[in-house]
Amino acid sequence: MAWVYLGIAGLFECCWAIGLKYTEGFSKPVPSILTVAAMGISFWLLALAMKTIPVGTAYAIWTGIGAVGVAILGMFLFNESRDILRILCLLLIVCGIVGLKLVSSSPAAS
Repeated sequence: MAWVYLGIAGLFECCWAIGLKYTEGFSKPVPSILTVAAMGISFWLLALAMKTIPVGTAYAIWTGIGAVGVAILGMFLFNESRDILRILCLLLIVCGIVGLKLVSSSPAAS
């Protein structure tokens, strides 16, 4: 279950990171409230995952999911660069996330 928590925490990290753009410096109430709520959920799920997943693995995967997710969302929502080298770099991050999952010594890994 810890890996499920971690995956969902990573998705909520994407939500709050993208939400920061929409808050316009926390000057818009609704996006600000939703962003802060997503932050809380993300951190809470990350903390639950860290009960069994090693901290370095959990944090690296959480930030990796967020980095890749936000970069992809930025391409679609904000018309950010879709350069092939950028996409290849994102694929390297995905390979790192998968690799960390595969070599994790967590009891929850099996």
